Amino acid sequence: MSVDRRELLRSIPIFSSLSDRELDLLLTYTTTKRVKKRAFLCRRGDPGLQLFAVMEGRLRVVGEGGEGREVVFNFMDPGDVIGEISLLDSQPRSASVEAVEDATLLALHRRDLLPFFERNPKAAMKLATVLAERLRRISELVEDTVFLGLPTRLAKMLLSLGQRYGKDMPKGLFIDLKLPQHELGELVGTSRESINKQLRQWGEEGLVHVERGYVTLTDRGRLEELARLLAG
Repeated sequence: MSVDRRELLRSIPIFSSLSDRELDLLLTYTTTKRVKKRAFLCRRGDPGLQLFAVMEGRLRVVGEGGEGREVVFNFMDPGDVIGEISLLDSQPRSASVEAVEDATLLALHRRDLLPFFERNPKAAMKLATVLAERLRRISELVEDTVFLGLPTRLAKMLLSLGQRYGKDMPKGLFIDLKLPQHELGELVGTSRESINKQLRQWGEEGLVHVERGYVTLTDRGRLEELARLLAG
């Protein structure tokens, strides 16, 4: 079995504690799935029979909010796992997953993976941790949308994206993730127009710089203070 594929699988947190032998066994159950940019890996309501591990590219998990508005729950990057909830409860997919750019994933079928978890409790515990983190994020997103105003939600989201995708540049922390305003609005549960207005205001105040869909946090300190003050 290819060492490269084994090491790629080992880089996925839920499989990181497995031995080479266990990884090689797991690889015999995998297939490769390629998804073109803007194509859907799966849609809400599809049968949840496979778990996917992102090897290359980026995808986004989307659901439906109030009044039929699309809500982006998360972005998925190499090492992230998709479909673990449906895999365990055998229910239809709870959200849709769309490729933001061309992506390659490893797919593992439920019929093979569940017996593997039974034989490898450490991997099962890692999966439980991933599930808990995912549910915590969804709960926080719902609470923020209900209880916090847009400036707080947007500041928190930009700071979170900065932690995950940020690169220090002379102007500030550059978020290396193209974020059209409608997509940023979906992330925080508001309209593109509201995002445009808030970013324009913050740009005038020196908090952010927006160029061609990319955001640079030019004053992280003030954004952090804004998030803390308005959330407190």
